[in-house]
Amino acid sequence: MGLKDVFLGWPVVKQLTGDDPLGRGLAAQSARSAALQPRTATADRVVQSVCPYCAVGCGQRVFVKDEKVVQIEGDPDSPVSRGRLCPKGSASEQFVNGSRRVTTVKHRKPYSTQWEDLPLETAIEMIVDRMVDTRERTWQEHDEQGRRVNRTLGFASLGGATLDNEENYLIKKLFTALGAIQVENQARI
Repeated sequence: MGLKDVFLGWPVVKQLTGDDPLGRGLAAQSARSAALQPRTATADRVVQSVCPYCAVGCGQRVFVKDEKVVQIEGDPDSPVSRGRLCPKGSASEQFVNGSRRVTTVKHRKPYSTQWEDLPLETAIEMIVDRMVDTRERTWQEHDEQGRRVNRTLGFASLGGATLDNEENYLIKKLFTALGAIQVENQARI
C-alpha cells in the first residue's frame, strides 16, 4: 500500500471526494468497522424468554451460538415491554456469561475461613435435614392465648429478584406448607 492509497483512505479525503459530504456514512467507516457484524447475525437460533430480574416480565430474545448465549435483547413482540429493557435487563447476558459467576455450591464449615465446593445432592440433603430439625424444634401448634396457629418462627424465606414470578410463587407455597410465616421477596422490598 503506497502513500497515495493511505492518503485516499483518510476519512476527510473520502468525505470531500466521495458521495458522503457530511461524513456520516461510508466516509467515516474504516475497513475494520465495515467488516464487523452484530453477534445476533451469527447466532444459530433465537429463544424467546422473560427477563429474570423483576416482576414486570419484559420479553427477551436470547441469541445462542454453539449452545452459548451470545446476546440478549428486548423482544419487540412482547406486549409487556415492546422490545425495551431496563439497564439490568439489558445487562442480563452478563448474568449468564459473567466471568465471576459462581456455578458450584459453596459451603463454609463452622469456624472455617475457607469455602469448599459441595455436590448439589449433598447440599440439598444438608438443607433439608436442617429445615426438618428446625421445624420440629420450633413448631408451635398454639399461641400464648391458646389459639391454633400451626407455624414455625425458626426459619424464613427471602426470595431473589433473579427468580421469576412462578419460582417465587412455588417458594411461597413451599414455605407456607412448612409453616413458615416470614416469607418475603427481594424484588418487592
